[in-house]
Amino acid sequence: MDYRGDPQVYGVLKELNIPFEYHEHPEAPTVEIASQFWDGIDSAHCKNLFFRNHKGNKHYLVILEYRKMLNIKQLEKLLKQGKLTFASPKRMHKYLNLTPGSVSPFGLIHDTENHVHLFIDQSLKETQKISFHPNLNTASLVITTKDFFRYLDWTGNSYEFIDYVIE
Repeated sequence: MDYRGDPQVYGVLKELNIPFEYHEHPEAPTVEIASQFWDGIDSAHCKNLFFRNHKGNKHYLVILEYRKMLNIKQLEKLLKQGKLTFASPKRMHKYLNLTPGSVSPFGLIHDTENHVHLFIDQSLKETQKISFHPNLNTASLVITTKDFFRYLDWTGNSYEFIDYVIE
């Protein structure tokens, strides 16, 4: 089968023996649009936000359950890095090799220097399965949450859990 998305994602999943469910759908650059295509997909669905600090020398990927909102002010207090802003498409491409609307933790495959730090909604730890774009927003991959954390450990990027969310 020909899978849409970044071929490196599928190569890494194969290397790590991580099985996945593949779901093709129309372009879905936002979770609001993507949610229209999730019927029958048994998985936690995520919102992925890519930020930079005020100086532009640190970058963060925030992963939330898709219906939640990030309390950015609380995260800024934790980081003590000044104001957080969304990273530009240029930065997104530089660090994750991604374009807007396709942000995914699978982009960490391209962050070979482990520059990007992740903040993960702590409620996602309790889920059985989780889904993300394969670095292209016309498909979704579902893997077990346990395998997702195994993948994150493989990337070498640092991560921590947060509860700075507004439900």
